[in-house]
Amino acid sequence: MNDDHPVLARISLNPHSREVQRDLRDATQMHRTVMRMVPDGLGDSPRHQAGLLYRVDETDTTSTLLVQAHRLDPAALPPGYGHTQIKSLTPMFTALRTGLPVRYRIVVNPSKRERPPHADLNTRGRIVALSGPDADQWWHRRAATAGLDVHILTPTNVHPVRPRTTQAAPMRHHLLRYDGTAAVTDPAALAEALRNGIGRAKPYGAGLLSLAPATTS
Repeated sequence: MNDDHPVLARISLNPHSREVQRDLRDATQMHRTVMRMVPDGLGDSPRHQAGLLYRVDETDTTSTLLVQAHRLDPAALPPGYGHTQIKSLTPMFTALRTGLPVRYRIVVNPSKRERPPHADLNTRGRIVALSGPDADQWWHRRAATAGLDVHILTPTNVHPVRPRTTQAAPMRHHLLRYDGTAAVTDPAALAEALRNGIGRAKPYGAGLLSLAPATTS
């Protein structure tokens, strides 16, 4: 297996598990649970060092947790958490080429930093969530930077996530899921985006880009 290419765990969550129910309510706890799957001793930025990204895909009847990292140990999950399948993403990375048509899915936190008028240049400003056409344009721009020419996008609102620990700041992350089709324009940029994720709020289930071959008639 190529050490440069991450692996992906697809976990069919057990709806009767109390840990699953807790994690789906609490983004901080979900992050702690997925971090149990990566090795210890990764320093001050363990999520980044592990290359860990995750996303929860929910339907009316099922919840699936996708976790991507350099190495994953599903045995570290709580007992009865769900059924896990792990696969190497090397074939996907190897297949990337300019012009390749793909289907994609990603949950993102479309946002921009807004500085007050006449503020000092050193003032960073506050993060403002984007919605509607502004969010769609944000995704078009981010996708283009990531080596994708988006053809179709379908936005779906995702429940905002809020850290529930008493020490957490009183904030919540506005999330959108985009599904659609695109063509690869820059395989190297796309490979980097696949490894590192796109946008903010990665500890809260955003940024993981999934690709699949697009069927052509």
